[in-house]
Amino acid sequence: MRNHLGRIRALRKQMREQGIDAMLVTHLPDVRYVCGFTGSNAALAVTAKRAAMFTDGRYTSQSKEETLGARVVIAKKSALREACAWLEEPGVAAAYFDPEQTTVAALEIMRDALSKGKRRGFFQALKKPIVSELRMVKDADELLLMERAALLGCNLFTAVLPHMQAGVTESEIAADLEFFARSMGAEGMSFETIVASGKRSALPHGRATTAKVPGRGFVTLDFGVILNGYCSDMTRTVHMGKPGREEQSAYEAVLEAQEAAVAAVKPGATCGEVDEAARSVLRGAKLDKYFTHSTGHGVGIEIHESPRVAAEQKQVLEPGMVITIEPGVYIEGKFGIRIEDMVAVTKSGGKILTPAPKAMIQL
Repeated sequence: MRNHLGRIRALRKQMREQGIDAMLVTHLPDVRYVCGFTGSNAALAVTAKRAAMFTDGRYTSQSKEETLGARVVIAKKSALREACAWLEEPGVAAAYFDPEQTTVAALEIMRDALSKGKRRGFFQALKKPIVSELRMVKDADELLLMERAALLGCNLFTAVLPHMQAGVTESEIAADLEFFARSMGAEGMSFETIVASGKRSALPHGRATTAKVPGRGFVTLDFGVILNGYCSDMTRTVHMGKPGREEQSAYEAVLEAQEAAVAAVKPGATCGEVDEAARSVLRGAKLDKYFTHSTGHGVGIEIHESPRVAAEQKQVLEPGMVITIEPGVYIEGKFGIRIEDMVAVTKSGGKILTPAPKAMIQL
């Protein structure tokens, strides 16, 4: 059982340390993390001594089965409005919300739900997110679930390789990946599957199209699954036919950069240092100008979470964080290469969660 009671306690601890009387959590992944509810409509209100999760009548049974650490309230009208009104208990001077996850329209609804005397100044924006920072460090249960999701992704890669042939469309390969994912127990894909072949492999986010895989050239596969509520993310680039000298050299440089960044993952290292470990290898190979995105990102309940693994990022890695390491080279009009692993930060370094082969595969 996931430690939702512990997460409520951790949230309250952060609230006390920051002098916060109450919080309103509306970002659904944050709600799920704190109390376990997975429905599509929810607002979680938390004070020093009380917590209530508001949803609607569609989730009467589900909410009671899933929610831990908070009283379930089935709203008669608006879950968000009722959560706001509930926060107007005596002694609560202000309630805080995450401005990164709250729209202007939602804030207007929140204020309008209050009595007139509290509409001005009651809701305050957090200076920095609390729940998303708690989510950065995974507990033992989360790490186990993420490892299972990552291994399922590796199994998909193995299963799809025999289906990758010249003349097959990118969309067909993506469909195979997604069929295998469902067949093997995934709840769905964690993002739109990327299959980019030939010159299209130079597109970092080349969504699968009806373009046909060429007889010779790179094919980049970037995909992930959702399993037990947690995401996986991995990228492998294979070559159709025999690669030329330039392709071989570029692939080896990307692989060296990726392995250097993985080796740099350890407690106390900053995200910027991990990024530089990859970037410096490509700089030495005179390919750094073709590396046009960050080295990685956190992953968990959402496919993109904190921390961001990019140049000059000061976030210090801690045991329990899970990040991606995904350097790439994209030469417009020619080809692109990306290699990506999920890596868990341990007490002694980094543990690769996606152990699929990374040496160049020729098909």
